[in-house]
Amino acid sequence: MSRARAMWQRLPTPVTDLALVAVAAVDVWLNMEEPTPLELALAAVGCTALAFRRRFPLGVFLLTLPIALMQDVAVAVLAALFTLTERSRNRRLLALCVALAAVASSTAWPLAEVDRTMTLVFFVYGLATAAAPVLFGQLLQAQRDLARRLAEIEEAREHERALHAQAVLARERAQLAREMHDVVSHQVSLIAVRAGALQVAAKDADAKEAARTIRSLSVTTLDELRTMVTLLRASGGDATELTPQPTLADLRKLVESSGTHAQLTGELPPTVSTPAQRALYRTVQEALTNVRKHAPGARARVELWQAGDGIGVTITNTPSTRPSLSLPGSQQGLVGLRERADILHGTLEAGPTAEGGYRVRLRIPLSAD
Repeated sequence: MSRARAMWQRLPTPVTDLALVAVAAVDVWLNMEEPTPLELALAAVGCTALAFRRRFPLGVFLLTLPIALMQDVAVAVLAALFTLTERSRNRRLLALCVALAAVASSTAWPLAEVDRTMTLVFFVYGLATAAAPVLFGQLLQAQRDLARRLAEIEEAREHERALHAQAVLARERAQLAREMHDVVSHQVSLIAVRAGALQVAAKDADAKEAARTIRSLSVTTLDELRTMVTLLRASGGDATELTPQPTLADLRKLVESSGTHAQLTGELPPTVSTPAQRALYRTVQEALTNVRKHAPGARARVELWQAGDGIGVTITNTPSTRPSLSLPGSQQGLVGLRERADILHGTLEAGPTAEGGYRVRLRIPLSAD
């Protein structure tokens, strides 16, 4: 039965309506004997009205009632009752319609005196017949309600699983934040303390300047580490402004405290978006860090520029004048910078120069946000 109902539901609505009207008309034609013109008109109205049963279920049922007067079991009346049950949850109305259908089917037509006992038997029979489509319609209602309820339960479970995954992620972030704070910040703090002591004790001016730079960079690293730890502890909630993010206004301080002989030139318009300013700042920061690590004694030039609808920065350094120290690195700095550039629909170029130095060039559309 469920397969037949599924096939019936897949048919287009107009085809279903026409088929039902035709079946009801054939049913009336086979069961009515020598109908009068009035009976034919009432039957035609009732059968035709079935095409509108979805929009006016109660009205269509009332129009099919005269057919029940003319035959015991009418397809048109049962179809109208079923449609009304599918679209109404008013049980009193449905009970009244079942009673009306039973009375109509048990009433003699044309009106005449009949045996009361037989009338009662026909009424009970008509009552049972009319109740069948109502019960079937309520069964379908309950099935749809159950399917909707199961879908809601599944949606609630998906939401619960998502919340559980977020909770697990929050715990992992908190654990990672604790590890970073306990291990990295402790070591960087020791570096800052030792650099401060060296700055005080050193006799040579260059040594004092180097110690001062190391201490300044250590303090900056601690600040950024605290920002990162706070971000990790945010556990993926709504974005909250934690600490002021670096902008172009901080570039001069970054260049001066980079520990290299660097010079900043050029200007950019104040309309540059915040993500673009951050990308420019991080590019300069990474490039100067690489100069300090891989080209000791080299001079660097940081140039801000604007060309057409694009803005950017070029960091160029001369060849190193001293052997570079073997320092640990993740080899992911330039990869991260390229990812930043891609997000902003920009480009990053990096490579050696003809003079033996190195150049990093970032270009971002002025409209990048």
